[in-house]
Amino acid sequence: MTRIAAVHGALAPYRHAQSEITDMVARTCLPEGTDRRVLDRLHRSAKVRARHMTLPLERYGELDGFGAVNDVFIGAATELGAKAVRGALHTAGLSAADVDLLIFTSVTGIATPSIDARLAGRLGLRPDVKRLPLFGLGCAGGAAGLARMHDYLLGRPDQVAVLLSVELCSLTFQRNDASMANLVATGLFGDGAAAVVACGANRPEETAGPTIVDTRSHLYPDTGRVMGWDIKDSGFQVVLDPKVPDVVRRYLADDVEGFLGDHGLKPGDVTAWVCHPGGPKVLEAVTEALDLPEEALDVTWRHLADVGNLSSSSVLHVLRDTLADRRPPPGTPGLLLAMGPGFACELVLLRW
Repeated sequence: MTRIAAVHGALAPYRHAQSEITDMVARTCLPEGTDRRVLDRLHRSAKVRARHMTLPLERYGELDGFGAVNDVFIGAATELGAKAVRGALHTAGLSAADVDLLIFTSVTGIATPSIDARLAGRLGLRPDVKRLPLFGLGCAGGAAGLARMHDYLLGRPDQVAVLLSVELCSLTFQRNDASMANLVATGLFGDGAAAVVACGANRPEETAGPTIVDTRSHLYPDTGRVMGWDIKDSGFQVVLDPKVPDVVRRYLADDVEGFLGDHGLKPGDVTAWVCHPGGPKVLEAVTEALDLPEEALDVTWRHLADVGNLSSSSVLHVLRDTLADRRPPPGTPGLLLAMGPGFACELVLLRW
């Protein structure tokens, strides 16, 4: 089985209270003189206390056009990504020269050469390192990246793979857009990165970590407009249907129970749930659908309050915090799950 050797998170440099970000959004998104009570209510209901941002708040109103925004993404994603990968390799006790595969996932900017290519020389990766940039998976990208890393290492058990997620969500906030979807997104999403180092089964155990037992993906029918982007001249305009919690309630329990059942397990056997923080209504739907105890998603709720939703990076931060704070009993099962555009669910069965 694939062994997770290290998980390291990194956050964008500017941290602000939710109320400060709400004021910035009011200035940049609402027409002058608009009643901001709806905006205030939406941002309070996100249950986020503070978030990290790529730029000082006053800079967001100055960004003009997709090109300018994307240039900021490329520079900042490279900086933050390098920090995350270096931290993960250090924790794993490995060097950049040990890495055989680098997977990069993001949905908040684009680059060619891709961010992973820009990082290769900077980090000291070997010239023959394999690269796999992933785009479009959204909030599911962290879980899907773990799954694809596992697939690779099953066939190459002597090798080392790194998954890097960088999501600079604040750069996608749309100026002069007072739509409900944009106002919800501006109250929920923050900026951060995470890197995971994983080793194949034949690698010596430099550090003790959980193993990946199996993975499963499910793409739901007729849900293509539930979540995603519309690409505009101004950049990525969010598509966010309020029916997301309903989709979770309809499908998730069958997915999880079927997946666990194939391994002789039930939800009650899971000692730690590593769940992406999709937002309060989504987390309530997950808890309800799986009939979880109130405290089962405590680590996820705390992450949401502390830094907001970091898209694909968030579930990896929750994994790191679960390993650091909860310390599940060795040998017991864990389940990592995230959902994203498609609409799709990604499940990763862990053994602590």
